[in-house]
Amino acid sequence: MAPGLVVPTYDGQGETSSKYPSNSTSRQYAESLDRADPLRSFREKFIIPSKANLKTTKLAKPGLSQEPSIYFCGNSLGLQPRATAKYLEAHLDTWSSIGVCGHFRDLEGSPLRQWQLLSEQAAADMSRIVGAAPEEVAAMGTLTSNLHHLLASFYTPTDSKHKILLDWKAFPSDHYAIESQVKWHGRNPADSMVLIGPNEGEYKISTEKILSIIDEHASDAALLLLPGIQYYSGQLFDIPRITAHAQSRGLVVGWDLAHVYGNVDVKLHDWNVDFAVWCTYKYGNAGPGAIAGLFVHERHGTVDYSQGEDKPVFRNRLAGWYGGDRSVRFKMDNKFKPIPGAGGFQVSNPSAVDLASLCAALSVFNETSIAAIRAKSLAITGYLEHLLLAGTTEENRQFTIITPSDPSARGAQLSLLLKPGLLDRVSQRLEDAGIICDKRQPDVVRAAPAPLYNTFTEVWEFVNEFKTALQG
Repeated sequence: MAPGLVVPTYDGQGETSSKYPSNSTSRQYAESLDRADPLRSFREKFIIPSKANLKTTKLAKPGLSQEPSIYFCGNSLGLQPRATAKYLEAHLDTWSSIGVCGHFRDLEGSPLRQWQLLSEQAAADMSRIVGAAPEEVAAMGTLTSNLHHLLASFYTPTDSKHKILLDWKAFPSDHYAIESQVKWHGRNPADSMVLIGPNEGEYKISTEKILSIIDEHASDAALLLLPGIQYYSGQLFDIPRITAHAQSRGLVVGWDLAHVYGNVDVKLHDWNVDFAVWCTYKYGNAGPGAIAGLFVHERHGTVDYSQGEDKPVFRNRLAGWYGGDRSVRFKMDNKFKPIPGAGGFQVSNPSAVDLASLCAALSVFNETSIAAIRAKSLAITGYLEHLLLAGTTEENRQFTIITPSDPSARGAQLSLLLKPGLLDRVSQRLEDAGIICDKRQPDVVRAAPAPLYNTFTEVWEFVNEFKTALQG
């Protein structure tokens, strides 16, 4: 990191320490951190909603000359990159000027590939964010539909091994997907779903507890599916260690990276993860409901032609036309020859509009690295924690940070558990001040300063308003 930015350290005993100067709680110090921020120019690549527009009930253009809001809700929906309009316009101009030829022709001056290759363009860019080879990533569908597709391939229960181990507070769509897959196989969710939760009165689930539950159910569990980051507590799980242990006990391992993608530096290929899914509209900034991504490790995407060109051997999946190799795709002979890798799990021709929006967001990521983004995230989230705790004690504090203190065990989000009865008042005060955060029942404010567009000064302003709101 550049001089001036402070990255917190962790002593392994529940305490973080940072070398902040005596004036660290001043606005001037926060502004000095912004001047030292190597990613400070990236803020200009996004459209920040104005405080005035947040209150409007009519469709409005961005308030370029108006005071910007403080947007700490990128863990729910990331902001719009300025590049999005350019990329969508390029797509529309392609469609209007050459029609169906847009499937097969690259146009000079366009930031987009031909439509037939556009998903590959997006997959290659996403692969750098998730630590994978381009062939191990596909851009398709939505997070939950992709989860269903991959569970259909990777969840193959038997009478002896049929359980799925999952997070106790899994995001509802994940829980519903797993539950319905279990039922689809004619099994009882009460018997085949094992929820892994924290100890009584805690929010963090220790890695040791997860490993012990894997050991406990190794003989009858088929698959482990956990979130890379738990959406409520903000805990980042030890993906490589958990993956290796579960696989050593005979489980297939999948990860929901909805809160990891674009947020934390991961190495899916090197960590030998079997499969993963993610959305792109949170820290990925691709737009609400944007096309999602999936990862399938190369060992599961091989296509073996040793028995003959007409007898490919490959991992079974819910197959579709777009997963077929382009060299024979238009033969239309109904002989499925999948694309090697994750691309072979694609089903339908993906929306070019969605892919254009995703590629626009990825163009911003291509100008930096996920390692640089993570480095700023550690610094800005550490500063947020520092300001929140400054001048308070456990006895007089009206909130608890339930996100782990260890910076390596969290992403850009801190979840603040308020004392009962404070959530609505605090949320309203923040909204009135033009600060957008997410609240989750019961009693949690989720504050997520996104490294690409949030500033240290915004962190200072948020904490000032938050503490004032707590006082009534």
